[in-house]
Amino acid sequence: MNTKNFKLLPIAFAASLFILSSCAKDDDQMNVTTKTITIENVLDSKLLVESGTFRNTGTPPVVHPGESISFSFYAGPGQYLSFASMYGWSNDLFFAPNNPGIKLYDDNGMPLTGDVSSQIELWDNGTRVNQAPGSSVTHPGVAETTAKNIKKVGGTTDDYGHTFLAASKLMSVMIAYNGNSNFTVTIANISGGTANETPFSPGVWAISYVAGGNLLMPNPIYTQGQPSANGLTDIAEAGNVTNLSTYLSSNTGAFTGLSPVLVVVYKDDKNPFFQIGERDKGEGLANIAQKGDATALSAALKSKSGVKSVYVLEAASTKALLPRINGAAGGKVSQVLSLEDGDKIAIATMYGSSSDWFFATKPGDIDASATGDVSSHIDLFDDGTTIDQFPGAGIRPAPSASRAILPLPNPNKYTTIPATTSIIKVTLQ
Repeated sequence: MNTKNFKLLPIAFAASLFILSSCAKDDDQMNVTTKTITIENVLDSKLLVESGTFRNTGTPPVVHPGESISFSFYAGPGQYLSFASMYGWSNDLFFAPNNPGIKLYDDNGMPLTGDVSSQIELWDNGTRVNQAPGSSVTHPGVAETTAKNIKKVGGTTDDYGHTFLAASKLMSVMIAYNGNSNFTVTIANISGGTANETPFSPGVWAISYVAGGNLLMPNPIYTQGQPSANGLTDIAEAGNVTNLSTYLSSNTGAFTGLSPVLVVVYKDDKNPFFQIGERDKGEGLANIAQKGDATALSAALKSKSGVKSVYVLEAASTKALLPRINGAAGGKVSQVLSLEDGDKIAIATMYGSSSDWFFATKPGDIDASATGDVSSHIDLFDDGTTIDQFPGAGIRPAPSASRAILPLPNPNKYTTIPATTSIIKVTLQ
């Protein structure tokens, strides 16, 4: 036996182990990839929470002296009710609250109820020469040579010497609170027997969103000192709500920001922070769903087995990802991820205009091998930790509840939410 060759065997064996080990390390490194996840708010937002029309029964559907009409709506603190209805026995006068509308909550966030008639005014649309008001008024009457700006005439005299009582002497407006941010308004015609007796026409109403403490559409129906627009003239001259209702409807719909986005890379069979059909685990998901705060859940996840990395992505200047507003781009955040075969990606972000709804990855989450637009993996869920409220018109904090986490029905009991992919876009490149 060649002892020299025998002595070399351990060296050769060790070398082969080193080579195999190096190859294994190279293989592992080849299976590690970096990808960038990007989350965008792509919602083409609307400015009004709700809008609608009201009309009496009968033909024509006007509110005669001694009659009343009611309608209901949702509104949250900081929001106002605006409406308009024609002073029927005039050429182009209309009733409407002073902008931004009827105040619905006090400064402590408590609903305001009762008689709010003092907030209503009588306005001249400025498009017709005013005849003496009464049943003998001819419609449409003579057009102004040059349309005038909208001006207040209730409690004063118009440009033609006609005197009008204050609107509150002709129209009674009562507000009732039904709970869960729902109100009912009742408009009564009390003009009978006065010098300004008149029927009221069908009308329109609107509630503006509030963002950053500001109403997004503080003058939805008219602007004092400006010309009539968007179909208001049709109401003021003929009680026709069609065009203004169409305009308001085009501005009514969803508006929501997305909270700072929780992104989790993990390797396991199950999502590490929620399961459909189970109650919230109490680890911090409720803070995301109710407040948009991912601090507690991100901390809890970092110590969980199988969780490899956790990120909370904030928009640069606003933290929350704002929707597209008046054509401006919505908020966007990105993060480079280190991924291996078998890794999964889960995300969560609050539907900001809700009480406890959140966007998150569906069961199975996003596989690390995915590339491109992965928005189809996202759904909108109800965390079940508060009662549901009308999105964008709720009260914070909402009363608590204890239900299982479930995908949000759409339509839901309040409204129809745009498709998930029309609100949140997620890409992996």
